Formats: sequence, C-alpha cells, structure tokens
Amino acid sequence: MKHRIVVLGAGYAGAFAAGNLARRLSPADTEITVVNAVPDFVERMRLHQLAIGQDLAFRKLADVFAGTGVRLRLARVTAVDPERRIVAVTGEDGDGELAYDTLLCTLGSSVARHGVPGVAEYAFDVTGRSSALRLRERLAGLGEGGTVLVVGEGLTGIETATEFAESRPDLSVALAARGELGARLSPKARRHLRRAFDRLGITVHEHTGIEAVEPTRAIAADGTSVPADVTVWSAGFAVPTIAAAAGLEVAGTGRIVVDRTMRSVSHPDVYAAGDCAYAIGENGRPLPMSCASAGYTNMQATAAIIARLTGGEVPTTGLKYYGNHISLGRRDAIFQMVDGDVRSKSWYLGGRTAARLKSGVLKGAGWSIVHPTFGLPKRKRRLATAPDRGGVRAAA
Repeated sequence: MKHRIVVLGAGYAGAFAAGNLARRLSPADTEITVVNAVPDFVERMRLHQLAIGQDLAFRKLADVFAGTGVRLRLARVTAVDPERRIVAVTGEDGDGELAYDTLLCTLGSSVARHGVPGVAEYAFDVTGRSSALRLRERLAGLGEGGTVLVVGEGLTGIETATEFAESRPDLSVALAARGELGARLSPKARRHLRRAFDRLGITVHEHTGIEAVEPTRAIAADGTSVPADVTVWSAGFAVPTIAAAAGLEVAGTGRIVVDRTMRSVSHPDVYAAGDCAYAIGENGRPLPMSCASAGYTNMQATAAIIARLTGGEVPTTGLKYYGNHISLGRRDAIFQMVDGDVRSKSWYLGGRTAARLKSGVLKGAGWSIVHPTFGLPKRKRRLATAPDRGGVRAAA
C-alpha cells in the first residue's frame, strides 16, 4: 500500500510543495494528489494587472504536473474529517471523498469583508482570478472620468491603485487608508511612495475607515461620502473555515496553528503552509500572509514530511521575513528591507531598478512552479515507514 499524500490547493505554496514532494519521494511508495478548484495555476500577485486589462498567460496545472506522477483532482474542498483521514470534495464529477495518510493544507485566503455593509453586493476584489475578471469587465465599461476607489493601504491596495492609475490615466483613482499611507515604510521610502501617488494623480484619503459601500459611493466612518463608480476592497484577507470546522486547532483568524515544522499542533497527520498556516517566525511573531511566507512555510512543510516519511532528521528552514517588495505600476517599485522585529530599515531600493527586481521575483516564482521536475534526482528517496499502513520498503 502506498502512502497517500493529499495537497489542498495549488497556489504558490501548494503547487510548489506538490512538485517538490514528487521530485524527492519515490513513486513506488507514495501517491500524491493535488486538489484545486480551477484548472490553471494562478499568479495571485499579478491579478491587479489582469483586472486592469493586461493579458496574462495562465499555465494549465495538468501541464505543470505532467510527468511528475502527481494526480490532479479538479474540485472544491467542502470538508475535512481528520479522524477518518478523509477530504470531502465537489466538482464537475460530483461529490466525492479522498483518503489520506498525510494532508498538506495550502488553501490560501480570500478577501476579508469584515461585515461591512454593501461590500459583498457592490465591491470588487483581486484575490482570485474570477473576481479579478469580474472587475476587469466592469473597468472596461467605465468611461473617461470614471471614479475608482481602492479601500486598504496594504501592499495589495497600493499595487492595485498604482497599476490602475498608470494603465488608465483617464480614470480618477483614489485610495482610502485607515491610517497614514506607507506608515510602515522608512521615511525615505514613504516619500518615494507619496511622489509616485502624486505623479500618477492618485487621491489619498488618510485616516478614513470605510463603513459602507453603495453602487456609486463609499461612506466613511465620519459620514463623508467618497464617490466611487467602482470600489475595490483590499482591506485584508480571510482564510477558509474548513480547518476550524474540522476541529483542528486554529488561531483567532482561523489559520491552522502549526509547530516549527508546519505540523498541526492538534493533528500530527496534517500540515499547513501559506496563508492558512499560523506559523511563528524567527522573530517570535506570526508570519504575515504573503507570497514570501508561502515560500518559507511550504519548504519547511515539505522538508518535514519527507524527513519523517524516510526516517531522516527533520531539518529547519529559515522563517525570517526580510522585507516588502511593492510594485508601483510597471516602471516603479519599492523594496523595503526590515529588521528582526519587522521594523523598516532606513535603506530602501526604489525606481526602475526595484521594478526590474520585482519583475524578476515574479518570473522566478512562476518559473519554479511550472518546472516542478527541474533538478530531478536520478534516485528518489524511499520511505522507511508509513504510519498505519504497512508494506513499505526500507529507505534507500
């Protein structure tokens, strides 16, 4: 009997983890299945580009995993039963169940609406391809002088506002920030950001919390009306409730609480990586939801899974957050380094050099996903044990 590894989600964390597991474990002993709701690998960090009308190529996951031995199940995860080690799914083939011996949850996150009236009905977001395409269609029909309000001063909000303003100078773009724009950046980087907003003609409403969204405007906490033919909600992320419903130990945000090896502290057969993992970094603080964190956590999770299955010593990979890389359109960007306490260092990189670096990071991340067999070893590692399942040969 083969050891069954099921990976939930094929975003940055899940797709890379599945390819890495397939690259390093022998198919004679393991069976790897990836469950994903859509057939393509979606580069989430570029969805604001898709929304404004830029053409992006999406790679089919079937092509990504071709020749790796990874099985792809196109379906949506509806529940996890950790006691029976069963994942319930629904898709074009109807409802079904997948049994696992080791589960890796990388379901990512979606937009957090925070219960604000009108967000679900009238606001748009760029956290998924379908929602980005919906926004793309709306923006395409917006004529000269149309107003776009981006809510949220985080990285997603900044990148969305600047991309929209650069690509569509005929639109009036504004950003609503609960605090100060670029408050977490160093003073020099903050000035760079403000210059970019001024250059692109973006209006900034600082210290403005949006309490309601309507079809043609947003209402601030003080009652001020902000015109918006289109409101783009980027005020945070939320994780699926599947882990909490399954009885796994989760943090207040619903993220799966994991140990240093990304193993669930309540269910040892379950691992988590990416946005859905509540992982503590080397500074003693939870890792933020980001592509960088997805990279750190998925490498640690796969290393731990492989080591435990093959009888090796579990290694620890780095969980240190180095900085934020913020696109400001296609020709400008900011790379802000941070210290061990995630406080911005005085030095930053900005302008075209930073933009080229960000472009290289995106291309590198995408390339690593769609080439999961790169560096494939001639001899893969064999399993030493398979918990609760016999017939597995000794490690090579």
